[in-house]
Amino acid sequence: MRAAVPNSFPFTAVVGMDELQLALVLAAISPAIGGVLIRGEKGTAKSTAVRALTEILPPVDVVPGCRFSCDPERPDPTCPDGPHTGERVVRAARLVELPVGATEDRVLGSLHLEKALAEGVTAYEPGLLAAAHRGLLYVDEVNLLHDHLVDVLLDAAAMGRATVERDGVSITHPARFVLVGTMNPEEGELRPQLLDRFGLTVDVVASRDPAVRVEVMRARLAYEADPDGFVARYAGPQRELAERIVKARDLLSEVILTDAALRQIAEICASFDVDGMRADLVTARTAVAHAAWSGRTVVEVDDVRAAAKLALPHRRRRNPFDAPGLDAEQLEEAINNSTPPDDPDDDPNGPGGPGGTGGAGPDDQSGPGDAAATTDERDAATSGSDAPEASSRGRDTGDGTAGGRPGEREGANGAEVVGSSAPYKARLLSVQTAGAGVAGRRSRALTEVGRVVGERARVGREAGRPHLLGTVRSAAPYQKVRGRTGPGLVVRADDVRLAVREGREGNLVLFCVDASGSMGTKKRMTEVKTAIVSLLLDAYQRRDTVGLVTFAGPAATVALPPTGSVEAAVRRLESLPTGGRTPLAEGLLQAADVLRIAAIRDPRRRPLLVLVTDGRATYGDKAYDRARQAAGWLAQRGIATVVVDCEPRRGIRLGLAAELAGDLGAEYLDLGDVAAGNLIRAVTERKVA
Repeated sequence: MRAAVPNSFPFTAVVGMDELQLALVLAAISPAIGGVLIRGEKGTAKSTAVRALTEILPPVDVVPGCRFSCDPERPDPTCPDGPHTGERVVRAARLVELPVGATEDRVLGSLHLEKALAEGVTAYEPGLLAAAHRGLLYVDEVNLLHDHLVDVLLDAAAMGRATVERDGVSITHPARFVLVGTMNPEEGELRPQLLDRFGLTVDVVASRDPAVRVEVMRARLAYEADPDGFVARYAGPQRELAERIVKARDLLSEVILTDAALRQIAEICASFDVDGMRADLVTARTAVAHAAWSGRTVVEVDDVRAAAKLALPHRRRRNPFDAPGLDAEQLEEAINNSTPPDDPDDDPNGPGGPGGTGGAGPDDQSGPGDAAATTDERDAATSGSDAPEASSRGRDTGDGTAGGRPGEREGANGAEVVGSSAPYKARLLSVQTAGAGVAGRRSRALTEVGRVVGERARVGREAGRPHLLGTVRSAAPYQKVRGRTGPGLVVRADDVRLAVREGREGNLVLFCVDASGSMGTKKRMTEVKTAIVSLLLDAYQRRDTVGLVTFAGPAATVALPPTGSVEAAVRRLESLPTGGRTPLAEGLLQAADVLRIAAIRDPRRRPLLVLVTDGRATYGDKAYDRARQAAGWLAQRGIATVVVDCEPRRGIRLGLAAELAGDLGAEYLDLGDVAAGNLIRAVTERKVA
């Protein structure tokens, strides 16, 4: 848990992040919006802005001594620390950080082990969700959060309460918080269920304007040189911003959301074809908060526009291949075509314009409130950046390719590029034998999370989650011998039992693809690419990791390091060229090196190598002999492998891929006998050794 400290970086000193600041302020004004997801590349001040927010949030009235931060005006009748009197204390707003590696016990709370062992009583120790009630819950790298913790957050966010039923504890307590998450899309995407729980989303990109970058460096260096002096210089703007948030909160209940504005919001959401009704509700709440922030008591077109830009980008995605973002032209067209508000003479560029000061006073000429006011300028400034191109790649092209172009086109240096066809749902068949890998959603495995299926003795100083009842049973027969006289339990180190849990694991599926001219027809490369893209979609849903090694010409290339990022994978696959000679040995050795590094980084994730080739080796001296030697070297290391033979069925067949499969100790498949969908089934049905 982190509270604001006097010398933390000031929120108003953050440079070039107006849209991010606006989203955070609106979520603070109206917690019902549902929080903020901040997507962006590394080093863009995402965490700095979030942690600085607590200094400008209004203080909170709480019941003294209540561990669940009950409101003295409306105390929860079921609070475990109740009943409460009318007493109150005031404390600063609280920012609670949820680490990616946190345990479920730490998040939900659990049995107070010390009291259970020493006093023999059942007592509940609150977790992070209790501490975050009526405050902010911050998850850095939220896309890397374990699935079981995601499920806990989903339940709490949906119900506004946390429920604990374990180890003899049965507790429910309020858990309403503003959920703020940051993530780097290059490290993987977020589950759709959790993505939809974030009310607003902001994509943060470091400015390419040298003047802005100079301001960022100057501010940061000045803060590091003299933190107290730097904070003192921003004391005035910080105080003004905090007061403006308080005024907006007070005004929130007076803001009128007219029927015409509701109709406009509904038509805009319908035009973007978003799922469900949460988008409409979040947009309406955000528009009301934006009106209060701007000092208005009636929602106007500009409030709806600003709200849609923050509430809809992550909800218009039809599948993981779609890039996030909102088409500005489509939004303006939807606004123009929708029912206008009651006053048709509203000037969108006037004092009540987007993010403007409309009634907030002349002192509010800068800061996060102006983020929406400069949207048009920012859109024009970024018209030459990569963002529109990425957005167009992610949009559905109408031909089922999810942004890819089937057929052929020209790549770098005139190399021919063959695109994939429409991806399909991959059939899921889990590994039959239980492994001991990293937590995921594919194969049955003994993991650190999941349901308890047994207990075992701890070996030495081995770390792990203790099995409480097993530990008590182990120690109970020896209490008289150990001289116990009080109600407590005498427990020794060798009594500790660890819980054995069964869950699901994720796998690393590494494709090693022959992209040389010997692969034959373009249709085969299209099928291979489609299979990989479809498997990646399944891996995104099942929390697998997928990588891609290609070999063509003089060398092998790591086209895609092991990753869970769907967007990055699709871009690499669609731009993969074909042609040239076949360095098969180099491809096998490169794949082995990728798996070696992956094993160091994540030793518990079991790998599966899928070699897609016709078995020919045409680059270098004794190319085929070197390829067979590399295959034997891989087999000695026990790497589970599937060889997919792409040699044409008609004409003379050399059978080189079959020989290679024998050297690898691999399962052999003929691409001519199985469609791309059967390639997926071959991967998922493979029993990993």
